[in-house]
Amino acid sequence: MKRLQDGNPLGRAAANAGMSEPTARKYARSGLMPSARKAPRTWRTRLDPYEEVWPQIEGWLKLDGGLEAKTIWTALNERQPGRFSAGQLRTLQRRVHAWRTQSGPPKEVFFPQVHQPAEQGQSDFTDMRELEVTIAGEPFAHLLYHFVLTYSNWEWVAICPSESFESLSAGLQGALWKLGGVPEEHRTDNLSAATHELHESRGRDFTKRYQQLLGHYGLRGSRNFPGNAHENGDVESANGHLKSAIDQRLRLRASRDFPSKDSYAAFLEECVARRNATRAERFAEERGHLRPLPPRALPAYRELYARVSRNSVIRVGERRYMVPSRLIGRQLTVRVHADIVELEYRGAQVTVLERLIGAEREHIDYRHIIHSLVRKPGAFRRYAYREALYPTLEFRRAYDALVAEESARADFEYVRILHLAARDGERAVEAALAALRAEGLVPRYEAVREKVRGPRTGTGVPDVRIPPPDLSCYDRLLASHNTDAGVSP
Repeated sequence: MKRLQDGNPLGRAAANAGMSEPTARKYARSGLMPSARKAPRTWRTRLDPYEEVWPQIEGWLKLDGGLEAKTIWTALNERQPGRFSAGQLRTLQRRVHAWRTQSGPPKEVFFPQVHQPAEQGQSDFTDMRELEVTIAGEPFAHLLYHFVLTYSNWEWVAICPSESFESLSAGLQGALWKLGGVPEEHRTDNLSAATHELHESRGRDFTKRYQQLLGHYGLRGSRNFPGNAHENGDVESANGHLKSAIDQRLRLRASRDFPSKDSYAAFLEECVARRNATRAERFAEERGHLRPLPPRALPAYRELYARVSRNSVIRVGERRYMVPSRLIGRQLTVRVHADIVELEYRGAQVTVLERLIGAEREHIDYRHIIHSLVRKPGAFRRYAYREALYPTLEFRRAYDALVAEESARADFEYVRILHLAARDGERAVEAALAALRAEGLVPRYEAVREKVRGPRTGTGVPDVRIPPPDLSCYDRLLASHNTDAGVSP
């Protein structure tokens, strides 16, 4: 049509348009474009199998717009078995899709935000278990603390065991010191590590410890409303992209196992560095607007005091930790970190324990008490923490076998086996117990000891042989004395 308007003959215009001359003449006479000549189809090519039941389907959709077409199809077949075939599911899906477009409920609208350099940083925790990372062959259940600058999308991560305040404090401070500056605002969702419930107004507010952390860095705190995680949208979106990127790097690596936690942390650092490299220009702009850091960081741990009870146990909050019995009666300084608990006495570190998280309430180490328990085996059966005195399933099987064979001496025999494990190594004793079970033998102490140390030699009493004394030395001594005194022999 344009060629014709420019004065070209019909044949030349048709050739330039790639069509035959008769076809070009048809369009020229009608004056309509090909798309305008095509009338929409208003008839069906086959009968609608859902025409009779559509009012019922529409009623369900109005009650709950989130119903899926497959759920509806299954419900229809339960009421009228065999009426609708599997091949008709796609027809129902198209009809439901068309209904939602024309008459369905309104969808949630997301509003893009305009961010300014160094205006806001956002924090969140994300669960990494779905990536199935292992450390030295053992599953590594962990979270990542994730920090994102909203203007440049620069990010930083840290491994943490739980959503505790110590994890939040260590993660946020690590990000700020890596940045080398401080943004104006820090935003989180309603983390229990940073907020607490207000009983009177039934709302939430920042905890005192979190407010102290914000005040130290001059940060303005903000949080999204409960149930509106999208208000923390930058970091929420970045969580998914980060996990996808880590998953892809793990696939390229062809292994999800790492020799140590440090090597896994180095791998994560490399992944994040690669992602940040694509944001270098905007980050350089944002970094120039950051406020300076304070002279020092705050300790990322909680410090308290606990006295060791007669049970050789200290209480830290609602959790209990067993410590060496030599500390009974002493007051210890307890430093609770995100992943460990440090114990000090008069400025000297006495032990470091793995911090209990989740449903774990007690950390009981039989090695700290077995020297006393082996002298009082009768205390074993009703001991409050008895279940913790089965280091592995093999030890529990051994005790059950002893009870079944000789219940009167079972506690005595088992406590001695546990004492042997504390002295000679738990794995060696476990292997001996497994070997005895495979042989169908009762795991008595002497049998286990022989497996671990080998058979005893002799009676156990050393053979001491004392040669007779040589008295001639006394004669020579006396003879030399008499000669010196001038006495004749």
